[in-house]
Amino acid sequence: MSSLVAYEDSESEDDYLDQKEGEGSASVQTESCEQAKDNQEVRGSHFFEVTPIPHIFTSDPDKTMLESQPLQSCFDREDKHFRATAAPLSLSGTQGKHPSLRTLPHMAQSFGDGSNTAKRPHTVKPGVRPYIPKRQRHFTSLEKADTKYMAEQAPETQTRDSQILSDVSPKVKPYLPHKPGAAGIPRRLLMSLGGHHGPVNTVQWCPVPHLSHLLLSASMDKTFKVWDGAESGRCLRVYTCHSGAVRDACWTPCGRSLLTGSFDNTAVITDVETGQQVVKLDNGFKVMCLALHPSNPEIFLTGGYSSTVKAWDSRSSKMVAVYKAGIQQTLDILFLRGGADLIISSDCVSRDSADRTLIAWDFQTTAKVSNQIYHERYTCPSLALHPMEESFVAQTNGNYIAVFSSQRPYRMNKRRRYEGHKVEGYAVQCEFSLDGTMLASGSSTGSAHFYDYQNTRMLHTLQAHSQPCLCVSQHPVLPETAATCDWAGEIKIWH
Repeated sequence: MSSLVAYEDSESEDDYLDQKEGEGSASVQTESCEQAKDNQEVRGSHFFEVTPIPHIFTSDPDKTMLESQPLQSCFDREDKHFRATAAPLSLSGTQGKHPSLRTLPHMAQSFGDGSNTAKRPHTVKPGVRPYIPKRQRHFTSLEKADTKYMAEQAPETQTRDSQILSDVSPKVKPYLPHKPGAAGIPRRLLMSLGGHHGPVNTVQWCPVPHLSHLLLSASMDKTFKVWDGAESGRCLRVYTCHSGAVRDACWTPCGRSLLTGSFDNTAVITDVETGQQVVKLDNGFKVMCLALHPSNPEIFLTGGYSSTVKAWDSRSSKMVAVYKAGIQQTLDILFLRGGADLIISSDCVSRDSADRTLIAWDFQTTAKVSNQIYHERYTCPSLALHPMEESFVAQTNGNYIAVFSSQRPYRMNKRRRYEGHKVEGYAVQCEFSLDGTMLASGSSTGSAHFYDYQNTRMLHTLQAHSQPCLCVSQHPVLPETAATCDWAGEIKIWH
């Protein structure tokens, strides 16, 4: 009689018999030879030899499974030694008749009704390589290929995403080693940037010199964008963090983040590279203006359709101070030198004077320093601080720019004003050049105006747009370069 096939992880026949004799009588027996012969004809034999099927190991050695096969494939040989691996066998009443008819513990599983009995845990002997099913090998190979592909693509993706801040424009690079010279007047159109579908409220060059080719724009179409404004003119990234019009936006001093305020009552700090929101604050009212603290950029102020101005800490995302006055809305916020004091422009105008149009506050104590700064009956949609002198200017709806001292009690210089442009209710902004020698302003007529700061003389008028020009931003590095934007959503670069 042929012996049973032995496997590395199966018990021998003698060990099994010894175990059964020690336990007493067997609890399970196989079905009779006559019943098995009804299933298939067997020639030249009077009993079965049941061979244990090999184990299939998964990645976990403690979790083994038996490979089930179709019933018809178990009786595919017509000799006296064939396997019965799928049909459930019973040893009851046949052990005495057929002492060789035995089952091993590996066969203690029912294949017919789907019920399973407890499995004996198996371990893989050292040096034995476990078998892995073909399907599992296929999925493992796919995972390895996918991981390899992602590893190969990651450097390219990182390089592509980091091009916004890593590349230095060839046009800006020659000017970096030298100190910026005197500001010049741009006279011809370099490029026109179209992409916004609503009025562009502001444009601003990046303050970091080697990133100064980047231009930020904020629009009423609920988006703000970063452009290559020095060379290619293409849009590098579109940011859709807001569900309302983006009223104001500015760069952080490091040039890696953007601070924006929107009519959706939120102020958001966004990462330039990834476009992810670093901080998002619920302001409680529509944001019309923002201001970063000059010596502590983590602190910023928000103002808008409210009688209060709020100070926020971006590290904790909490409000740290509130400046409250009897006004309806805040038009602009300006930190004076050092950040000890700040000026707020409001829409509050009385019959005989513009009381509380400009209000000075102490930043630390939130105490009101003065509200009798500007005494004319015009609101001031924008403010700008002189980069060198102790003075600031206010754009007024009287179609002129007024000059004030940045030292208390913030007196206005009545002998100096810059006239020639028109405001007419639009949020027209004004801005100094980096050396402070020139003052630029937009106009409701669509033109851009450049003034000599010292003698208030108009140096040049640029016919920039057909719609109201809301902002003129002069480049901090490139001489005679400026960006303008208008109410129709168009941005132009001038040189």
